[in-house]
Parts: sequence; C-alpha cells; structure tokens
Amino acid sequence: MSKTIDRKTFLSYLGTGATALAAASAGLGVLDGKASAMSGTANHLFGFNTNRVSGYFDPIEPTKEDALVLPKNFKYDVVAAFGDVINKKGDTFGSGCDYNAFLPIDGSNVRGLLVNNHEYSTIFSIGPVTDGKMTNEQIQKELYNLGMSVIEVYRDENGTWKMDTNSKYARRINGFTKIDLTGPAKGIPALEGAQTVTGTFANCSGGVTLWNTVLSCEENFESTAEAAGLPLTHYGWVVEVDPFDSKYMKKHTALGRFNHENTAMGLASDGRVVVYMGDDKKDACVYKFISKGKYDKSKGRANSALLEDGTLYVANLKSGKWMPVTIEEVSKAIQEDPELQQKFKTQGDVVTYCQEAALLAGGTPTDRPEDIEISPFDNTVFICHTNNDNHGNIHGHITRIFEAGNDLGALEFDFEIFAAGGRQSGFSSPDNLAFDSNGHLWVVTDISSSSQNKGVHKSFMNNGLFVIPTSGPDKGKALQFASGPVECELTGPFFTPDEQTLFLSIQHPGENTKDLNNPTSTWPNRPGEKMARCAVVAISGFKLSN
Repeated sequence: MSKTIDRKTFLSYLGTGATALAAASAGLGVLDGKASAMSGTANHLFGFNTNRVSGYFDPIEPTKEDALVLPKNFKYDVVAAFGDVINKKGDTFGSGCDYNAFLPIDGSNVRGLLVNNHEYSTIFSIGPVTDGKMTNEQIQKELYNLGMSVIEVYRDENGTWKMDTNSKYARRINGFTKIDLTGPAKGIPALEGAQTVTGTFANCSGGVTLWNTVLSCEENFESTAEAAGLPLTHYGWVVEVDPFDSKYMKKHTALGRFNHENTAMGLASDGRVVVYMGDDKKDACVYKFISKGKYDKSKGRANSALLEDGTLYVANLKSGKWMPVTIEEVSKAIQEDPELQQKFKTQGDVVTYCQEAALLAGGTPTDRPEDIEISPFDNTVFICHTNNDNHGNIHGHITRIFEAGNDLGALEFDFEIFAAGGRQSGFSSPDNLAFDSNGHLWVVTDISSSSQNKGVHKSFMNNGLFVIPTSGPDKGKALQFASGPVECELTGPFFTPDEQTLFLSIQHPGENTKDLNNPTSTWPNRPGEKMARCAVVAISGFKLSN
C-alpha cells in the first residue's frame, strides 16, 4: 500500500515492533482464512457462522465531512432512523442506536430481524434540557425512546435494504416494558424484593447467544433511573430477549450489575458456557461468567437457564488469574469491616454491588474495557480498552488475552497489548470489535464529541471504522473503511451470514447541538429537514472470494 498506509502499522506498547505484531497475528493469519477446529464455540460473533469478507478496498483518509464516507464501489441504505415508524401499531425507532444483531428468517441472507439497542437521548429526541433537569414530558420521551427495537428488514429486487413495517415481530422494548429477573439478586432486599422490574434503558452493546437469543447490556443507566425516580438496583444488568417471541425477556443477575458494555459468549472445553463482559468506566474491571451446567444444543432456548447459575470472575492482570466474585471471597476481604459486612450478606448482594465486590475480590482496575470478542480462530480474547485520561492513556489500546490451554473455562491467563491507538496506528479510542472469517479485525472508534478535531485528536478527524488485516500483504495495517458524520460514533458492526451486507449504527450525529435552529449535523440529510437523526445503515459492495 501507499506510504500513508505504511505509517499506520500497529506497534505494541512493548516496543518489540514487527516481532510482537507477528506473534499477535500468528494464531489468526496462519489459518489462511479457515477457522480452526476449536472455532465452533465462537459462532456467536455474528450470531450464526463466522464471515468471510474478502476483496480489497481503497482505504479512505480521515475527514471532517458531515457524511458517512465509504470507499469507492460501496454504498449504504438508511434502514431505520430515529422516529421512523416500525410496525402497524405505530411504534417508532428509538434514540442513540448502538448494537445490532441480524437474525435471518428461514435462513435468508436478505430478510431477517434486526435487533438494535438504544443507548441515550439527544436534543433531537427530547429537546433542550434546561439547567440539567428534564421535564416530566422529557422523562417520558426518554423512557420510550431508549431500550431496544426489533425490526424486520429485507433487501429488495434492486439491492436496496428496507424496513418491513408490516412485520408481525416488529416491536419496542423500552423503559416501560416488564422484565423478569433471574439469578441470585431476584427478590432480595437490595432490589426491594422485586422479581419483575419495569424497563430497560441505556442499552449499549450486546451479543448473540449460542441458542440465538440476544443479550443487551445496560450501561450508563444512573441518570435516567434517577430522573424517573426508579430504583437504581433494577438496572445495570444483562437483558436477554428472543426477537421471535415478544413474551420472552429476562434480566440475568448472575452476570453482575455494572456499566455493561457487551457480552461475548463461547464454550469451555468441557462444554460449560462462558460469557466475557466489559465494564465501560474508568478504572473498571474485566469479567467472565462460567455456567455451572453444560450447553446442550438440542435444548435450544432452554439453555438460557445456564445464565442463572454459575460463577462470576474478575480478571487480575498482575497475577494472570480469574478471581471468583463470590460471597465467600468477599467475606474474607471484609472481616475487619462491620459496615461492609452489613452490605454484603449474600451472593445477591455481591452481584448487585458488583463493582465494589470485584475490587475486594482482587480485580484489576483498567482503562474503560468496552467491547470484548473471542477470536473464532484460536480462542484468544480481544478487549477494547478505549482510553483513560486519568492515567494518560489518551488513545486507548486493544488487549489480547491467552487463556491457559486455549480453554475459555481456564482460571489462569496471559495477555499482551495487541494494538495501541495513536498517530502510528491512525485511530484513537477503539470501541466495538468484530471479526470476519479471514480473521481480520474490524474496529470502530469512540473519540468523544467534545474532543473530536481538537488538540491531540486533530489528525483522526471524525470517528471511523477500520479494518486490520491479520494475514496477507497488508497484515497489521490499519485501513480506514468508513468515516462518520459530525460528532457521531460508529457502533454495532454486524454482518449478514453471507457477508454481502454490513449493518452499522450511526450514533448521536450532531450531539453537541445547543440550538435546534443551528444543528452541528443534519445527517442523514432528509429532504425538508434540518436535524440530525441516529440511524442504522446497511452497507453493500463486498465481494466474496471462492
């Protein structure tokens, strides 16, 4: 590639240059695009089979344009934007679209259900907030517009992706939806005895289970819950929904309560289910849950019960061990503290106040662990540590965990810094990750809107989507595939099983707008409108190899 691309070669923080890069890529690249025998546990990455995106694109340069910029020969369709009607009932698509999951209908690559998370509101969805306090009307709008949308999407005969508003499946799940609790915190005093809670919101990323339901993660829930006068302990959980069954919704308390970013599900070598989770907060920890029972494919959705009983662990990066976050371990740590002994009496209390319990159990504070994904090629685990300016980690990095014996159920691990954000890599603040079945890594970035195009972030311009080949002539080079509109994040990359389409969320364009008459972004530039709308797009133009 050109010199412009060459200078974007990834360098390890460890300073070992090409050697570290080769080692970091070895488990992926040597497979030449064919998954290893152990990769069957990682089909969750896109919900079905791992993908094979081939073809080469001409990388784009960073841009400040108020547009979604793609390489030549690629195009996008806006499938659903904030406020669009999604069904016959008249429900509308929510605000702050984030994670996407595409579940085919009858095995189709061109028709399926798209599940989308709605994380938070902007001035375009609830209007200006005066003195930092929402009105009652704004609170009601926020509770409606956050949560999740289930929509039916299809590609028409002209190759254009559209939403089918006549779908029998299309619906909203939001701050008014009743959801059952499972696990150790169900009915405990810390949750006011609740066995069912009202609503889900602040839904960030998520994951698809081995049994084809969707897990949605409640992240920065505090402000919405407080504004609405709702119990804080009812939020901050992982929510499971079945897109094809509107009655099936659960919050799994065994997975812990914190500022959840996403889930990544795989199998231990003995068949137990393992769920990796990040806590998107400065100085927060990395977790994994290991079920007590074993996965049985023939049981289908009944495997969900595995998420109700198991052990939650937190990573200690200094010792390379997964520390159990249990009442037994926490009790040992608080023997001399009567106040904490009152707070932590049961495992339900431990999972409810998980961030505090994890530190007591020996968890290592890290730099905003956001998306976590399991490599479908070698069972290594990739973690986006987005940034932490408290520690001078301005541009973030990607950590790669090697579980002992390549077993996701192992309790010891090693790790390396796989990639560092910064000038040398061409991007800053990695957020969501995805793999294609050539083993290439797709990364979206999350430079905050207040920092974009300023100071040390000037050279990166708007947030983007990057591809990091792990084999072939461009191995280890960050190639920019997309650049988003002004003040947006690109989130939730998710391929159809045939890899002909990539779904991507354009989150909060123009979020720094103070005056609706003078928006900082007007994307997607709908005729007659002068406002920005978050949206999900379907990107086409991928060429498949033989």
